Amino acid sequence: QVQLVESGGGLVQPGGSLRLSCAAPGSIIRYTMGWYRQAPGKERELVAHIITGRVTNYTDSVKGRFTISTDNAKNTVYLQMNSLKPEDTAVYYCNRYPANIPWGQGTQVTVSS
Repeated sequence: QVQLVESGGGLVQPGGSLRLSCAAPGSIIRYTMGWYRQAPGKERELVAHIITGRVTNYTDSVKGRFTISTDNAKNTVYLQMNSLKPEDTAVYYCNRYPANIPWGQGTQVTVSS
């Protein structure tokens, strides 16, 4: 069974940075992968996705602040998050895009002073 393992979350002050990592099988990471987030009381939303490790797309609220990337040698997808805002607080998940494999446990990101 495919397993996704997210890490790198934590508590950070507004304006701070975090880098999230997602360990995924090499068989899927080379195609289209996405980072998603779910804030309390809200539906899970797509934040960013990357196609074959090159083409990237972002939701408007994170453009210019977040960067998605992959390292095929390490079978890892990253999400570099800069200039974090309180509204970025959520549990962050990775998955294929569109998401079609079981979700991992996610990693909590809390932006607060």
